Amino acid sequence: MTKTPYENLRGWTHLTSGKVRDLYAPADLSAHSGRDALLIVASDRISAFDHVLPSPIPDKGRILTSMTLWWFDQLSDVTANHFVSVEVPETVKGRSMITERLQMVPIECVVRGYIAGSGLAEYRETGSICGVELPEGLEECDELPEPIFTPAAKAQVGEHDENITFEEVKDRVGTGTALQLREKSIALYTRAREIAKEKGVILADTKFEFGYRLQPGEKELILADEILTPDSSRFWDASIYEPGKPQPSLDKQFIRDWLTSEESDWDQDSAPPELPADIVDKTRERYILAYERLTGRTWKK
Repeated sequence: MTKTPYENLRGWTHLTSGKVRDLYAPADLSAHSGRDALLIVASDRISAFDHVLPSPIPDKGRILTSMTLWWFDQLSDVTANHFVSVEVPETVKGRSMITERLQMVPIECVVRGYIAGSGLAEYRETGSICGVELPEGLEECDELPEPIFTPAAKAQVGEHDENITFEEVKDRVGTGTALQLREKSIALYTRAREIAKEKGVILADTKFEFGYRLQPGEKELILADEILTPDSSRFWDASIYEPGKPQPSLDKQFIRDWLTSEESDWDQDSAPPELPADIVDKTRERYILAYERLTGRTWKK
C-alpha cells in the first residue's frame, strides 16, 4: 500500500487506508457534538485489477471529492447520504469530507445499463450477469432493455471482489436489506443516467455502497463513500457512441486498457508497473473532462 502523507492531521486519528481513501476518527468526540464521525480523505492513488498502482494521478482525489459532493446534492431527494461537512483540516481541504460513521453493508451495489467489461465476459459465457438472464445476441456496449442490479461481495484490499447473485445477497445480509439495496441502487442509477444524458454523457454502469447509522434500531440505508466518479463508473461520450465495439472512455478504463496492452507487459499477478508520463497525463485529462462535462463547472487547476 502506498503510504499516505496525511497520517498526522491535528484532531484526527488515522484508522485505516483503502486502495484510494484514508479514514480518520476524531480524537475528541466533543468536537463533533458527540456524534460518530469520519474524515474521509481521497488520495491521488489509483487502482486497477485489485492492485494499487505505483503512479498517482495528480488532482485525482480532489476531482473524486468534488464530483461526489456534486452528485450527493443532485440525488439528495432519492436517498439520504452520509455527508456532514467540508470543514476539514487545511492540509486535506478539497480532497476530503466529514461524514457520518456507518455500519457498512459489505456489498458492492453495481448497476448496469449497458453491457461492457466483466459483465460482457460473463454474458458471453453464461447468457446472464450475476444470475440475471439477458436476451440473446447482445453485442459489446449495447444498451440493456432495463438497468440490472449485479452485486459483488466486497473484498479486502488486494483481494478480488466476488460477483454474486441477488439470492446470495439475501443470504448474506437478509431479504429486507437486499431488497432495499437493489431498489435504492437502481433508483440512483436511473436518476443519474438521466442527468448525465442531459450533459451528453452515457452512464454505462456504476456502483454504490450503503450503510446503517450506528444508533440502535436504525433501519434506513444511507448512501456512502464516493459516488458516480470516473473511479466507480463507466462514462462514454454520447456524441460518438457506437455499440458493437469498445467505447472511448471518460474514466479509468483508459488505465486498464494500457495495463492489458503489450506495451505494459504486465501479468496482473506481480507488482504493477509504473505508468508512463503520457498515460498519467491523459488519465488526468479524462477525469477533468468527466467532471466538467457532468457538473458544468470549470476545473480549478
